[in-house]
Amino acid sequence: MGKSLFSGENLTCIRGGRTVFIGLNFHLNESSALILEGPNGSGKSSLIRILSGLLRPRLGSLTWQEQDATKEPEIFQDHIHYIGHRNAIKLVLSVQENLSYWSGLNKDDPQLDKALDQFNMLPLKNTPANLLSSGQSRRLALSRLLASKRKLWLLDEPSVGLDIASVQLLEQAITKHRASGGSVIFATHSPIKVTTPTILNLRDYSPLYNRGLVNLDDEEECWI
Repeated sequence: MGKSLFSGENLTCIRGGRTVFIGLNFHLNESSALILEGPNGSGKSSLIRILSGLLRPRLGSLTWQEQDATKEPEIFQDHIHYIGHRNAIKLVLSVQENLSYWSGLNKDDPQLDKALDQFNMLPLKNTPANLLSSGQSRRLALSRLLASKRKLWLLDEPSVGLDIASVQLLEQAITKHRASGGSVIFATHSPIKVTTPTILNLRDYSPLYNRGLVNLDDEEECWI
């Protein structure tokens, strides 16, 4: 078992006047995988945004490598890669130029070619991004994970738009990342095979689906 990396205690999120989840706890060690499951509206995306520092919880605390990061997300933000539903591709740039822009690396850096090669995007490195298919665009976005090293990957539905072969490439990338001491948290409705994952079902913390929870009546919300 690796060292403690990231944890949350009693996390509660309210958005649009609705309690999304309440009293949520999680713990992630180095080299580990945490899979977020649950029906639509149970808060998977909201939780990932909280863990990326883009939102703050209404209640609860976050701890990064034994440091309280609840009010100071910058403690961990330099150590994470967050990929959401959108690919955030600049259509006027080539595949290689997009990856260079994201990573801050020179476009001739060999690390870019290695990242593109993992997702079978190297033959398209000079292709304008506006000519990519939806699956190719997703693979380009996922190449960011390998272009610059970060300790934790936060992935929201990372396999959307991918075919079976591309999902397998993602699984291989996750395996290599964990073998080097990295960790991953991802939300998915589609199977992504990883070894010895921890499963967190947000249904258990959602008043929308769990009548045993109290729906807080509070005008304060998770906020950006």
